[in-house]
Parts: sequence; structure tokens; C-alpha cells
Amino acid sequence: MNIEDLRTYCLSKPHTEETFPFDQDTLVFKVAGKMFALVPLEKWEQGLASLNLKADPEYSQELRADYNSIEPGWHSNKKHWNTLYIYKRELSSKFIMALIDHSYEMVLKGMTKKLRDSLQ
Repeated sequence: MNIEDLRTYCLSKPHTEETFPFDQDTLVFKVAGKMFALVPLEKWEQGLASLNLKADPEYSQELRADYNSIEPGWHSNKKHWNTLYIYKRELSSKFIMALIDHSYEMVLKGMTKKLRDSLQ
């Protein structure tokens, strides 16, 4: 998966915006102001593509046990965020997209019913 495919996929999610809230290097995708994906662009430029995604804590443990390319979230809450090291080429694009979907859904799930309903 390349950066443009990743960007296009994230932006295809309803009510998603891309922002740079931390610095000009960290691309963040948000739904209704809540982060679901963080992309360190400098790492991609260096050939060390990675991506931080939110995940259910139990699922995070399973993923980390099953894949060498998935570790606790770098500079994130390690219980709720994972870093996917895409450059290791262990994870298929289809699987990465499924993990993006999961992250997006986790963020929606954490919103109030009123906010979720307003997005529909």
C-alpha cells in the first residue's frame, strides 16, 4: 500500500477530514474531530512506512501476538493504539484496510448516540 492509496481509502470514510494538528509531518485522519489514523509522513519518505490505528484492547493483543509488523502504538496510548509497520511487507493492503475500518468503527462507537446519529 502506498501513501496515496492509504490517503484515498481513509478519506473515503464518511465525514472524514485530514489534518495536521501536531506538526507538518504527522497526517491525521479524523471523523467528527476524533482521530482514527495517524501517518508519520517523514517515515514514508524514508521508506519506513508506518501507520497508527485505534483498536479494541483485546484485539490489539491478538494482532500483536500474530504479526511482527504490529506493535503497541508509538507515542500513543498503548492499550488502545497500534503501530503497523507497513514497510515490513507482512500485512496485505486488504488487511490494512480492514484495520483502518476497525479503527474508524472504534472511534464511532466511542461517540455519543446523538453525535453518531447526526453523522448519518
